[in-house]
Parts: sequence; C-alpha cells; structure tokens
Amino acid sequence: MIVSPRALSCVLNATLAVSLIGASAAKAQTATSPPQVATEPPFTLERALVLGGAGSPSLEAGAAGVQAATAGRAVASLRPNPEIVVETENVAGSGEYRGFRSAETTAGLALPIELGGKRSARVAVADAQIDRARIGAAIAVADLTLAITQSYNEAATAEHRLTVARDQARIAAEAFRVARVRVTAGAASPIEQQRADVLRINAEAAVERATRTAEVARANLARLIGQPVIGPLDTAWFDRIGGYGPVQLISAEGTLALAAAAADAQTASAQVRLARAQRIPDVTVSASARRLEATNDVAAVFGVSIPIPLFNNGNAAVAQAQAQQTQAEALRRLAILEAERSIATAQAELANAATTARTAGGPALTAATEAARIARIGYAGGKFGQLDLLEAERTLAQTRAEATDALAAYHDAEARLARLTAPATLSTELTPASARPATPGDIR
Repeated sequence: MIVSPRALSCVLNATLAVSLIGASAAKAQTATSPPQVATEPPFTLERALVLGGAGSPSLEAGAAGVQAATAGRAVASLRPNPEIVVETENVAGSGEYRGFRSAETTAGLALPIELGGKRSARVAVADAQIDRARIGAAIAVADLTLAITQSYNEAATAEHRLTVARDQARIAAEAFRVARVRVTAGAASPIEQQRADVLRINAEAAVERATRTAEVARANLARLIGQPVIGPLDTAWFDRIGGYGPVQLISAEGTLALAAAAADAQTASAQVRLARAQRIPDVTVSASARRLEATNDVAAVFGVSIPIPLFNNGNAAVAQAQAQQTQAEALRRLAILEAERSIATAQAELANAATTARTAGGPALTAATEAARIARIGYAGGKFGQLDLLEAERTLAQTRAEATDALAAYHDAEARLARLTAPATLSTELTPASARPATPGDIR
C-alpha cells in the first residue's frame, strides 16, 4: 500500500495535535493543582450568619422595639397624677373687697379616679404590643437569615460560574491551538482556525464578566455582614442537595407569619376593650382647706367633679376599634391562606430544583463531559469535523450552566422555605436552613 505524502502529513499532524492536547492538559492540571501547603479554611455560611448577627441594624431595631413596648407597658400601668389646686377669691374688687382684705384662699389636692377598668385595659393593650414586638424581633432575625443566605448563595454561584468560565476558556484555547495545527498541516480550512479564535475570545470575555460578577457578589456579602469575606467560600455547601423523599405539605401553624397576624388580632381585641372602658367617665375628688382673710378662720372644702359625655360619649371610638378588630381578624385568616399557598409553592420549587440539580449535575453532566472529550480527541485525530466539536462543547457549556443555575435555585428555594416555615420561638440566633431540625414533609 502506497501512502501519499499529504496523507502522511495529516496523520503526523493529527498525532502531534493529540500530543499537544495531552501535554497542555497535563500542564494545566499541574498549574491548577493546589500547592502542598496548609490552605485557609472555607468561609462558611454559618460564619457569615454569626458575623451578620453581631451588629445588624435590623436586629438592633427589633431589640429596641421590644424595649419600647416594655417601657410602654410600664407607662400604661401608671395611675393618674394628683393635682395641687390653689384658688383665691374676693380679691381686687371694690369697697371691702379691695385688695386682699376679704380674700378667701383655698389650697388642696385633686385626685382623678379611673373607672371602668381603664388601667387594666391599657395594660392588656401594652402586653399585646410586647408580644407583637417580640415576634417582630424574631421576624427580623428570620429576614436577616434569609438575606445573608441568599447573598452567600449568590456569591457562591458567581464563583462557581467563574470556575466554569475559566475551564471553558482553557478548553477554547486548546481547541484554537489544535485548529491552528490542523490548518498549518493543511488538514483543515483556515475558517476553522478563525472560528476557534472567535470562540476563544468570547470565552476570555466570559471569564472577565464572571470575575467582575463574583467580585461584586462577594463585596455585597461583606457589606451585609459588616465584615470582609476572607478565604474561599464553602463549595461543599453549594454542591450539597437534599435527600430523596416524597414532598408532604408543611402546615403553616406555629410559623412567624401566623404568629404576627394573631398578635395583631390580639392587639386589636385589646383596643376594643380599652375603647369600651374609656366610655365610662372618670371621677375627680378633691379635698382643700380654705382660709378666710377677714376672720383668719380655716374651713375644709370637699369636691367631686364628673364630666358629662355630651359631645363625645365614646361610641365613635368603640366603632373604630371594632372595625380595626374585624380588619385584623380578616388579615389573620388571609395570612393563613397566603402562608399555606407560599409554603406549598416553595416546597414544589425546592423539589423541582433538587431534581434539576441532580439531573444536570449528575448523569447529564457526565455524559456531556465524556462527549466533549471524545469530540476533542476525534477532532484532533481528524475523525470528527469542527462542527461536531463545537456542538459537543456547546452542550457541555449549557449543561454546566444549567447545573449551576439549578444549584443556585435549590439553595434559594431552601432558604425561602426555611423563612416561610420559621417557627415562632422568638429566637435571637441566626441559623442556616440546612442546620435546622428536619420539618415534617421537608425533602431533606
């Protein structure tokens, strides 16, 4: 069998391309291998939550709200202050009443007496407001936990995309070098080299964009927790997916959302009681001593004053409080429906994201990686065309992006579900969703 010089050249160039790929891959692996030194531990989500809860303005505001409500109860339990009453009569007149010769000076104390249970009604309103403030502080903790978790998830997702972009740029650079070797050997058209060069340039631009996005995401996380984010993020947390299992609906009972609505309804009910108590007029009793200037005698004076509810009998205030109570009760029922709907939606989104993440990051990613590897070898050996290689690389890049998006969606859905099902335990500690006790019906 006679082999033409051109065919022999193609075979030699293809062999050289395969060798270049192997050498480049080995070089890249050596360059990217971590040094054999002690590395810094990863910056975990738990650490971010601890730092974020140390000096968060939202937690400080929640604590101040509880203090204000507690002080408000102390104010509500106070009784009305007594009054000092001083009166002078029969002065600056004419005749015998000229000057102070016939003055009658009365000095005494007047004490308002609350009737109808106003004080106990005020205390009941204050107690309800304290409960609501404590729930508000717990809501601030849950909201901050959600915000930090989502910000951490965004930073981890951005760094994961950056890693993928760098790998894709390395692959594009290898493909460009192989195309250049094939074109130089006359085994391929120059258009293949130009096409590979375009893909290489686009891959490098993608690395630049991913780097900028990762830097911004890490900086946003640092702003939220008030501390610099030092070291690598926890990739094991990002790659973790919950276990298998059927999804059962989680009850909304005992959650923060329903506790807040119930506390609002309790406060409105206490306001109705207070409005009814304020309809009963208070009595002011007074005891004084009167001195008669003309005779220098002293006499006791007693008095009782009762307001007449002529213009304001309190009915309007009672009607207003009852309407607010009806509104609060309706909002409580609405909160039940919204909580159950939101929890069911979040559970479905979490389960779907877990399924997508397992599929895209498991068999699909393995198959796409193997197909791309075979396509690279086949293209270098002249067995496949460049379009086959580009299609395999495109499928691999798309599968990697889908796997990353699915993991990001999974952790976001997990955090939102944890926020929706946060129990009304009035806890002041920030706890990641993955570290909380398993809730009945959770897929974990």
